[in-house]
Amino acid sequence: MKIKKVAALLILFFVCVFSFAQGGKKLDKIIKRDYTIIEGTISKISDKTVEYSLPGETLLIVLNVSQIARIDFASGRSQTFDVSQGSSSAPSSGSGYVAATEIKQNTIAVLPVPFLNSDSQQSSEEMAKFAQNDMYNKLLDKSGNIAPLTVQDLRTTNSLLSKAGIDYRNIDSTPIEDLEKILGVDNIVAAKVSFTIGTGTTATTYNSGNAKVSDNNKKVTTNDYSTTTANNQQYYYYTVYFDMYKNATKIYSQTRKPFLAVKDSWMESVQYLLKRSPIYVKK
Repeated sequence: MKIKKVAALLILFFVCVFSFAQGGKKLDKIIKRDYTIIEGTISKISDKTVEYSLPGETLLIVLNVSQIARIDFASGRSQTFDVSQGSSSAPSSGSGYVAATEIKQNTIAVLPVPFLNSDSQQSSEEMAKFAQNDMYNKLLDKSGNIAPLTVQDLRTTNSLLSKAGIDYRNIDSTPIEDLEKILGVDNIVAAKVSFTIGTGTTATTYNSGNAKVSDNNKKVTTNDYSTTTANNQQYYYYTVYFDMYKNATKIYSQTRKPFLAVKDSWMESVQYLLKRSPIYVKK
């Protein structure tokens, strides 16, 4: 009887150890291009698909490699996937989210414009889109001056960037060669606006008075009054960074500070830099 109890305890011990080992088993991590993370066990990787099973299941799930940015294996090894390299199972030294598009020659794309408050280090999504749209419209207005270049439609640009997980917040950290592959263009215009806001006070004085006049039209007494009004005014100090690329090579780079410290003075600087860029030809 005692032997049976010992045997039962041993069996229970091994069951617990096995269960703990299974529960503590490290899993592979699949990081998709939309930043979704899937944990499971990968059983097979081919040029086009990855097969894996979820924890506690034996059913194999097939995932297209075009949806995968990176795999972190339980062993500690990582593998990135770049669909532009032809063989998706090969590790990539790129950003891990490049989705190649056929390059259209003599096409220029306008990137989102980071709009950064240098004091607070806060970026404005609204102003980033507004500045991008402003630059896009300026290029369209001068389409005759930038021939043979054509401007990529802004909706197309932003849609392709969004699918790749890129926006105004991480556009600066994305290599230009990757952006050209994603957007399918051989020319890119990239700008950035940083600013600080200052305040000043102006004073305005108003004078008024009343005079009493005698019968012979001679002024006898005068009561003068003056009122001073203080007005607070904001001043915007901008720095515009402006770059142009062709076939991933920087062909133009300028920095300009507007002369006037008013709210929209950065727009004048963008206009100035566009007209002096190498793609602009006076006609």
